[in-house]
Amino acid sequence: MRRLPLVAVLCLSSLLAAHAQSPAGRTPTAAPQAAPAAAERARNVILFIGDAGGLPTLNAASLYGYDRPQALFIQKMPYTALMDTSAANNWVTDSAAGMTAIVTGRKTNSGVLSQSADAVRGQTDGAPLKTILEYAEQRGLSTGVITNDSVAGATPAACYAHTNSRNNTAAIIAQLAKPGAGDGVDLVLGGGRSEIRKAADEAGLDLDGLLRGKGYALLDSPEAVRPGTARAIGVTDAADYDLSSVVANAIAALSRNSKGYFLMVEWDLHTDEPKVGLDRTLVLDRVVRETAEKAGPRTLVIFAADHSFDIRVRGGGRGRPLLPSQPDGQPPAANPPLRVDDGHTGEEVVVTAQGPGARRVRGFIANTDLFRIMMAAYGWKEDAAVR
Repeated sequence: MRRLPLVAVLCLSSLLAAHAQSPAGRTPTAAPQAAPAAAERARNVILFIGDAGGLPTLNAASLYGYDRPQALFIQKMPYTALMDTSAANNWVTDSAAGMTAIVTGRKTNSGVLSQSADAVRGQTDGAPLKTILEYAEQRGLSTGVITNDSVAGATPAACYAHTNSRNNTAAIIAQLAKPGAGDGVDLVLGGGRSEIRKAADEAGLDLDGLLRGKGYALLDSPEAVRPGTARAIGVTDAADYDLSSVVANAIAALSRNSKGYFLMVEWDLHTDEPKVGLDRTLVLDRVVRETAEKAGPRTLVIFAADHSFDIRVRGGGRGRPLLPSQPDGQPPAANPPLRVDDGHTGEEVVVTAQGPGARRVRGFIANTDLFRIMMAAYGWKEDAAVR
């Protein structure tokens, strides 16, 4: 047997070592993930929530708006995952439990806002669950919630309030004046003006006095927010407004804080009225695109849905309207291309993302994982008491 020269032995050893470390040479076990460098951490997180905006809604909106599949910006973002939406007690969640999981990393029961799963809706409180917004407030970041639902509705309220029932409107809105961390949400912009006023009056709350006492400017509508606004609540009764300008101005206002910000933007995409829901989906998609295109390298942008909805494309084709007009007095078509059953559904929803920390958005995840993805992007750890 011939001996190999020493140089050849060394070269062969190097090749074998390189092969062992290469993708082809790895064993089929998951490689440990390297900790993100400080430069990869997010200063800002913008969380877009399409309420009821599951995959069937996104698919239908793309066909409706562009006459082709996968034409939405949301469907082209670089990182994608499929996310379970179940509640602690139900496979099909409502927005209260669905959003609680996303912003606290813990599942709870349907109807409960940011309290533990031992809460009984409308009867017994659970332990308060700290939200991503409250972690941001604790660290001195600016924070905001934007919605076309009531600002005391389930999705925005899960970010700042803790109660055993999403119907406790007066108790929810009062918690803006008694925040769980920091000085509370800086910008609260959305709907529900008359509902909130009525609930506050019935509870004997001096709502204006409470909110002004916490330094809030009271705006006539979300559209009154300006880049120089520091702390404000802008509430309307309108179900739709200029979301693009409101989000842009809110981001400009929150960006004045050098420590960063957390912003949650919800848009109601329920398709029980198909045209309304699909038009709103196109609006939200455009605003996600505008925001993502302007976001700097330190901003994580996420789109997710809190749950899905029972809408299905069952027919149609290219060049034919997905929602054909129906003459007055005529019965609905026997087999319409788009069929809707008015209810939430329990299948996974899509999560898409770009920016620092977005690489963690992949594969199949739980709704509770999204909280940890955002925390990791900031470089934060959960409080020891809740780990």
